[in-house]
Amino acid sequence: MAPPLGNDVHTFRSGHRHSRRSVLAGVAALGALGAAGCARVASASGKNGGDLLDRLRAQGVVRLGIAGEIPFGYIDKDGRLTGEAPELAKVIFKRLGVDRVQPVPTEFGSLIPGLNSQQFDVVAAGMYVNPERCEQVIFADPDYQMLDSFIVRKGNPKGLHSYRDVVEKKARFATGTGYAEIQYAVEAGYEEGDILIVPDQVAGLNAVEAGRVDVFAGTALTVREVVKKSGKAEATKPFAPLVKGEPHVDGGAFAFRPTETALRDAFNAELRKLKKSGELLRILRPFGFTEAEMTDLTVKELCGG
Repeated sequence: MAPPLGNDVHTFRSGHRHSRRSVLAGVAALGALGAAGCARVASASGKNGGDLLDRLRAQGVVRLGIAGEIPFGYIDKDGRLTGEAPELAKVIFKRLGVDRVQPVPTEFGSLIPGLNSQQFDVVAAGMYVNPERCEQVIFADPDYQMLDSFIVRKGNPKGLHSYRDVVEKKARFATGTGYAEIQYAVEAGYEEGDILIVPDQVAGLNAVEAGRVDVFAGTALTVREVVKKSGKAEATKPFAPLVKGEPHVDGGAFAFRPTETALRDAFNAELRKLKKSGELLRILRPFGFTEAEMTDLTVKELCGG
């Protein structure tokens, strides 16, 4: 799984390529804070799993690559770094002896190139783990899993609960720019040229409410959050799309340079403690995550063995 590094993509096990999610927010803040991430971090040796953790402890700060995407990692309206991944990073790195986190904003497709060119220390952007990315970086075990969901009109008049339903009922279908859901629909038999592509889930909600489409597909979390104040639309029950006929569940995780196995392993040890205690859910809950997004998926499973 090795696309051009400047064009990171979300890949199914079947080999289809689309980006995981489009950038939803934080663009203005990225411009304001971009200069903070210009300096490169020092190169780390791969000997004995790398020495990056020791150097981070000495420096007292870890640089996080983020993509300005709500709710995964972004700068809020007050200029504060937040999101599920940065907030989790603050807790874990504090336990590892690193007191501060510093954001290095970039585009989602530049996260892996930026990590491997040492512009930051770790990717903290809720990045989906898939085999192609596993050839370029090493991942911690997933801190969340994610199913899909639809935005439909109140009452779901067409009875749309899966991509197959969308095809069989000839529903007008929309999803976001670069979303993985494009290929999930195509896999179910929907003509890609007939898909209405909109910028994000907010535009998708507007399209459903206006009657321009019957359904918008996105992640269960983003769909659930965007319909909360809608009087015309609702979210369907989350479901696993089919890939090669098998249910497919995505998982998001932190990414590290391939040489830094010691840091990844230390991170995983703390992550396991947070999962066992239930603290992980408490950290992620403010960003819309629920028990349904907690996971025991392993990076080995998602990397394809």
